Amino acid sequence: MTGTAPVPFTADDYKARLDRAARQAADAGLAGLLVAPGPDLVWLTGYAPPAVTERLTLLVLAAGREPVLVVPTLEAPDAEKATGAPALALRDWTDGKDPYALTAALLDAQGRFGVSDNAWALHLLGLQKALPGTSYVSLTEALPMLRAVKDAAELERLAAAGAAADAAFEEIRNVRFSGRRESEVAADLAALLRRFGHSQVDFTIVASGPNGANPHHEAGDRRIERSDMVVLDFGGLKDGYGSDTSRTVHVGEPTEEERRVHDLVREAQEAGFRAVRPGAACQDVDRAARAVIADAGYGEYFIHRTGHGIGVTTHEPPYMIEGEERPLVPGMCFSVEPGVYLPGRFGVRIEDIVTVTEDGGRRLNDTERGMVMVD
Repeated sequence: MTGTAPVPFTADDYKARLDRAARQAADAGLAGLLVAPGPDLVWLTGYAPPAVTERLTLLVLAAGREPVLVVPTLEAPDAEKATGAPALALRDWTDGKDPYALTAALLDAQGRFGVSDNAWALHLLGLQKALPGTSYVSLTEALPMLRAVKDAAELERLAAAGAAADAAFEEIRNVRFSGRRESEVAADLAALLRRFGHSQVDFTIVASGPNGANPHHEAGDRRIERSDMVVLDFGGLKDGYGSDTSRTVHVGEPTEEERRVHDLVREAQEAGFRAVRPGAACQDVDRAARAVIADAGYGEYFIHRTGHGIGVTTHEPPYMIEGEERPLVPGMCFSVEPGVYLPGRFGVRIEDIVTVTEDGGRRLNDTERGMVMVD
């Protein structure tokens, strides 16, 4: 089951994104943006090079100027086929030529530019050598909210990815856990995500017993035992947009303490969700969830932020963390995932992706948040 194909993005969609990015760059006092192959380039143009190599591929974007995509000549035919290509001018370069000289001619020689976080140092240093008067800042620092507010088509894809992850959970709760290795259950989860339409699986955390106290535990060879709590955290990309959900299950009958901690985390997750509304600060979501856990005496065991943004990557701004005062805006999507981690014993995490609506929030995950017992 993969569901119906999403409505394709159009050339107009990509042009609107390019225009938005150029405006935001100008508002931030930048001369422009330099976007290397990766999530930002795909989001802005629909183009993903067939391979990321030492050959320079770079989108040059500045307000008031036509966007230019610098590409190796051998990859120009692929770039021309990208859905967003009609909004771009292509400048190709052949092996043996200097791509930095070609790119430098497009830039303000004294400008300050935002650069995508995954740009190669090789290319940035090449530009600095060609234009010593330029300076650079990472896109995450300069324009952290560039991709944060999703349009209706993006929200539809995120909802479909969430539903696919939910379907994977409904299946995995019926498999046998006891006596199997964490890595075997993780492989089951990965296969289920792909069965339900994911083209890319980014992570399948299966953290049993004491391993559950490590939030980013890598599924390993530990055999899951009866009486274990098991943290499941999994996600990836479906039709280019991310899923990420966590549930904590129990093998057999839980103890009173395990139920109490699980109920506490569920209460905290609900409090974080209830704090989602337009105009609230990102940190308000963290504060609401954290207060529940701290008031119960477990504050020192909640050791990470409450949430992270999601879109064309599974982790991106905004972040639900103390000190992040940016306001929530309708269309933002992020996780709400408080947890309690008791070293050497067990952990509990419950996570949904939430989108901000005009009057509150909407969950994109809706599987059981109460204690689920497995065999």
